[in-house]
Amino acid sequence: QVQLVESGGGLVQAGGSLRLACAAAGLTSRNYAMGWFRQAPGKEREFVAVIGWSGYRTYNGDSVKGRFTISRDNAKNTVYLQMNSLKPEDTAVYYCAAGRGSTSRHDYEYWGQGTQVTVSS
Repeated sequence: QVQLVESGGGLVQAGGSLRLACAAAGLTSRNYAMGWFRQAPGKEREFVAVIGWSGYRTYNGDSVKGRFTISRDNAKNTVYLQMNSLKPEDTAVYYCAAGRGSTSRHDYEYWGQGTQVTVSS
């Protein structure tokens, strides 16, 4: 059984930083890329970042380029999202997902329960 558990969300002031973590259990195939998505109230789930299995290939969404960094530690089965220079518009529930590694949420098979990030102005 695959389980993804996010942690690290919270309340932070604009300009601050947070690091999210996603612990993965039960992913037996090395073909899974890991992605981060976010969803604000009343909005569609938005792609944030993706990282390939090896960790060498990454891609960020336009809204977070230059501010967020995705990384992974396969020895710990954990993916991270370092978020710097946070803005109020980054406020959302952040989800990690395992799948084929595209920017589309439809290409991901497994999802975590989400962690809330709130950025105050």
